[in-house]
Amino acid sequence: MTFDEIKHECGAMQDELQMLIPDDVNSAIERGKEIVVYHARTGYLLALAKQLARKKKSCEIGETIVKIAKENYLSAKAQNALVDSIADDEMFLVDWLDRLNSMCVHQIDLIRSIISKEKTEMQISSQFSFGNYRL
Repeated sequence: MTFDEIKHECGAMQDELQMLIPDDVNSAIERGKEIVVYHARTGYLLALAKQLARKKKSCEIGETIVKIAKENYLSAKAQNALVDSIADDEMFLVDWLDRLNSMCVHQIDLIRSIISKEKTEMQISSQFSFGNYRL
C-alpha cells in the first residue's frame, strides 16, 4: 500500500470512529463487531506505516544526511533531528494510526461496559419480577 492509500483509509476510519456509540445493547454489540474489525485493520496499517517511515528515513539518510554531516560536522543530536524531519509525514501517519488503534480499544471497553450495565439491570429486574429479591 502507498502512503496516500493508508492516509485515505485512516480518514475513513477516523470518521467512523468519531460516531456516537448507541446506548441500546443490541446496537452497541453490532457497533462492537465493526470496531473489532477497525482495531485489527489499524494494527496492520500501523505496521505498514512504520515500514514506510523506516524506508524513507534509510533512503534519505544515504543520500542527504551523510553528505550534510560530513561537510558540516553535525552533532549526533542534529543528525537525529534531521532524520526525524525527513519522514515527518510518515511519522504523522504512524502517530495517527496509533491513536486510531487506541481509540478502538477504548470504544470496545465502553461497549463492554454498556453490555455489563444492561446485564446487571436485567438481573435486578428479574429479581424484582420473580420475587427473589433479597436484602
